[in-house]
Amino acid sequence: MEIANLINHVEALIFASEKPLSSLEIVELVNQAFGFMDDKIIIDQVETSIEGIKEKYTAEFYPFELRESGGGWQFLTKKDYHQTIAQLNGDKFLKRLSTAALETLAIIAYKQPITKSEIEAIRGVNCDYSIQKLLEKELIVISGRNENMVGKPLVYITSRQFMDYFGINSADELPKISEVLAEQIVMPTLVNADHFETEGGIQEQAPSEETQEENAAVQETSHEEQESKSEGEETGDEGTTENIEGA
Repeated sequence: MEIANLINHVEALIFASEKPLSSLEIVELVNQAFGFMDDKIIIDQVETSIEGIKEKYTAEFYPFELRESGGGWQFLTKKDYHQTIAQLNGDKFLKRLSTAALETLAIIAYKQPITKSEIEAIRGVNCDYSIQKLLEKELIVISGRNENMVGKPLVYITSRQFMDYFGINSADELPKISEVLAEQIVMPTLVNADHFETEGGIQEQAPSEETQEENAAVQETSHEEQESKSEGEETGDEGTTENIEGA
């Protein structure tokens, strides 16, 4: 089979597939389609074809591109068109996982393979509902049982759809925990409520928004009390004057 003709078949397979196709799966599918051929195609030929397809769709003329995601190759719309596509899909893009489900999914992603009891030991709460929802959404799968634990509990891992959803090809591509923590803001060491420590010594700390609101409320209350007191004094003076005049 000539390489130019092979490119068309590879492109057609990836376009028509409902799931990402790996290079090896493409080799098997093409060879099955042309089983009468004496010369079978090999993975190097498929990968060369894929490179040609990738280069073709990098042109600005096309709103989509060929990308490796979810353990295989698939056509995905380019980033510039995501907001437009979101309008077409409607509520599908608005549905999000709950905080509990996200926490459970993160634990499974970083600790897989892992059992439900191990997940619950980390979270400190029952995870039945979260695990059930993640299984329904096919973001995790049951990979077997832990033969070394009492009762041989089920073991969970992230699914291929999880990798596809997050645009990665394996769990190894997840951001490292150290990288995530490094991006967090490091707060200064507090000496007391009004000061913080710096290399040059102790300096006053700017009050937070919450503190500013509390101070404003106190000031407003004090102002109202002062006005009330002033009104009382004025009323008392007027009453004294009337009593004198009456006398």
